[in-house]
Amino acid sequence: MGSSAASATCLRAILRLPGLQVVGVVTQPDRPAGRGRDLTPCPCRRYAAERGITECITPENVNAPEAVEWIRAKKPDVIVVVAFGQFLKPIILDLPPFGCVNCHFSLLPKYRGASPVTAALLAGDELSGVSVIRMGVGMDDGPVLMKQVEPIYSDDTGDSLMDKLAICGGVTLAKALKLMAAGNLPPPTEQEDAKATFAHKILKTDGLIDWKRRSSEIERLLRAYTPWPGCYTFLPARFRRKGNTGRVVVTGVEFLKSDQIDPAWRGELPGTVVALHARGPIVRTGDGALLLTALKAEGARELAGGEFLRGRPLAPKSDMLLDS
Repeated sequence: MGSSAASATCLRAILRLPGLQVVGVVTQPDRPAGRGRDLTPCPCRRYAAERGITECITPENVNAPEAVEWIRAKKPDVIVVVAFGQFLKPIILDLPPFGCVNCHFSLLPKYRGASPVTAALLAGDELSGVSVIRMGVGMDDGPVLMKQVEPIYSDDTGDSLMDKLAICGGVTLAKALKLMAAGNLPPPTEQEDAKATFAHKILKTDGLIDWKRRSSEIERLLRAYTPWPGCYTFLPARFRRKGNTGRVVVTGVEFLKSDQIDPAWRGELPGTVVALHARGPIVRTGDGALLLTALKAEGARELAGGEFLRGRPLAPKSDMLLDS
């Protein structure tokens, strides 16, 4: 059971294991996507089709009687769940003899919930990883069967870290299933609920920049919310065309060295464009300033910071990028 590209990566790892048979795939229904809003299959369903897997259903509610009967008819020994997006009720959790196994993209009990990869980047963590757990009725609180650590690098973004964790998850999940089939899986480790933290579901509005925050926090926000929902702000009113909100996504920033920061900037409000650089505008933050090296205005293509300024000549110390 899965939906995302990470789910497809884990399915690929399982299909490569000799001795294991995938008897069916359950994914989310096709959703409208693209400018034409055509119904589009999720990455996991698309990959399953490419591999010739025809036993696939896409229920709106996997716990509905018809979906449960379809799953029961497949007689699965174990159900693997990766980024599926629906809660499983006991009628499914208790169905396979070896239970339901989930690959979660964090080192549980840290970052239970919907967005563990984003949460790790926002926190500035140096390590992340994957946890393969036996599922229970609670949110990612089942006993841990296997873990694997993955480093987070300073240039990692939400998509690059997710790609690495998907590969790590596929390898770890395949190893756990292989040991399970052989009866050699080590005893599970119960999670310490007192140490649990939670990663909430990301909303589009979460990417709004609060310029009063520290430069390092804003830089982490940008990396965490790439590619979605994007880290954004709003241009001054004079640069907004009719019917345009002035929303601009910041896609690249650079820290300034201490000798590049003018002490006079500290008298400006956060969000103020304090200077113009050949590579983009310099904006006051809560504890310093950031050089914006790449931006994408509403309805326009992404531009390097200097090119962006040629079309929108911001005025230093009078124009502000707004956080509302």
